[in-house]
Amino acid sequence: MDIRNVMEDLVKTVVDELFDAEAKEKRLGYCTCDQCKHDVACYVLNRVKPEYIVSSRGLAYSEREGLDKVQRQADVISLVREGWGKVSHAPRQTTAHYGAEPETAPVHDEGPAYNFPTIMGRVFDGRNFAPLGEGRVRLLEGGAEVQMVDPNWQNPFVLAGATAGTYIFWPRTVSGQEGGGGRRWNFEIRVEVPGFDALSHFAVIDLSPEREARADFSLQRVHKVPDLYLFPEGQADEDI
Repeated sequence: MDIRNVMEDLVKTVVDELFDAEAKEKRLGYCTCDQCKHDVACYVLNRVKPEYIVSSRGLAYSEREGLDKVQRQADVISLVREGWGKVSHAPRQTTAHYGAEPETAPVHDEGPAYNFPTIMGRVFDGRNFAPLGEGRVRLLEGGAEVQMVDPNWQNPFVLAGATAGTYIFWPRTVSGQEGGGGRRWNFEIRVEVPGFDALSHFAVIDLSPEREARADFSLQRVHKVPDLYLFPEGQADEDI
């Protein structure tokens, strides 16, 4: 079954058109990089009601003429401008912003590939079980930070109050060999929070090469790490 959200198509179209116009005319002075474009699209999609269809009849209905359609598009344009202003005034610090030129992202060679699941877990204060809202989590292999699938995914992952102690990584795909066997990956998850003893957790993931690299993100492919608990510096020694 192929389910589509027609509002997603509309939002992407409007965002593309407005960003392309700004890249050429530079009237607003807003950033037109791909990262800001994605952030604006997400801002709008989180604020509009989805319209799902599963058939051509549904698509035809969604394209109905009249004031309803005009008003819907006007609302989307208004939200794009609102979100664009917010994103441009508070751009991501982890991204190099630029004009209309796309950022160079890691490219995987065609052919078999080891596709990693997202690696997700949570970090808590061991004294009161409250989620930790500051600090950073690093994903390491052999002592080196693992490269992520694209610049939208951080390593280190910076903890913030809004994430409620949750961190998530998506390692970059690694080339495999035709007919190659499975491989074991040994990762270290290193948590560093000011005022707490650093903690390392080791995760083992066994993978077999797939026919090609995956470019789609799915929460159905997740390696869940057990909850991690940190204690203030020196408390462990005091308890011995």
